[in-house]
Amino acid sequence: MHQIQLSDQLYQQAKQRATEAGFQSVDEYIADIVESDVSASVANFDHFFTPEVVSHLNQIHAEVLEGARVFSQEEVDEFFRQKSQAWREAHGN
Repeated sequence: MHQIQLSDQLYQQAKQRATEAGFQSVDEYIADIVESDVSASVANFDHFFTPEVVSHLNQIHAEVLEGARVFSQEEVDEFFRQKSQAWREAHGN
């Protein structure tokens, strides 16, 4: 097993991000980042599916099965078009 050293500030930032992403430890979080970077390919999106993301997707799935509102592709496209336009206006683009 190998060890890496982080400054206290970097460790605290990594700890916060690990917690937000649903990892049990900073070690797991950093290992996931390195593994994703080393094995990154266009067809591999596994690194996006953190425990938190999977839990959120499962929750959404359960809500849809219970009759929650679903959106058409046109509604989704319009939502993102409006968000994109608002962002460009706010940032002078």
